[in-house]
Amino acid sequence: MSNVLLIEDDAAIRTSLTRGLRDRGHAVSSAPTALDGLRLAVEERPDLVVLDLGLPDMDGLDLLRMIRAVSRVPVIVATARDGDTVMVRLLDEGADDYVVKPFSAAQLDARIRAVLRRAGESRADSSVTVGGLRIDPRTREATLDGAPLDLSPREFDLLHYLAARAGEVITKRELLTHVWQIPYGGADKTVDVHLSWLRRKLGETSQEPRYLQTVRGVGVRLAAPA
Repeated sequence: MSNVLLIEDDAAIRTSLTRGLRDRGHAVSSAPTALDGLRLAVEERPDLVVLDLGLPDMDGLDLLRMIRAVSRVPVIVATARDGDTVMVRLLDEGADDYVVKPFSAAQLDARIRAVLRRAGESRADSSVTVGGLRIDPRTREATLDGAPLDLSPREFDLLHYLAARAGEVITKRELLTHVWQIPYGGADKTVDVHLSWLRRKLGETSQEPRYLQTVRGVGVRLAAPA
């Protein structure tokens, strides 16, 4: 059973989601405001936070930044704001996933289980080294030229999956299946955004790649710089 903190100002949505998640085996606490949510996030140390962006006392993005300043707890953002610009900003600010309103408790439960599975996976295989990159799945730590990389659980899983198959061209469908556990298409932009975020942390761009090389029309390959 996981402990979920739901930060949502709409009482009807809060009640419905709380009931639905509890029916699916989660322990749920909730808060109607950003400040109450931040307090519970610090005091209760939940396994995961579901954060609504439209809060009455503070913008949800500002609260996300505050949570990230004190915790690495996985955060799923619930938003009515769709579009690539919003999605990129959410990921840049530290969200692990997002759901677009309206959504059901069953959909949210699936997202929660996927995020917690990624965050909690403990693999026993050995570390992977590609050029100056070193990824240790046992400690979930990654370094570049000896300097630690600050990666979200999703970013770490993506980097490790690609590094473990260094030199191979990996399709977006394969990444969705094995990193996101989504066995169907339709979310290519999610992969693109995470690859873009990962590139920035590796100090490169799609125009000037070092480790992450896009193979147009096929997928992406991770390889040591020439």
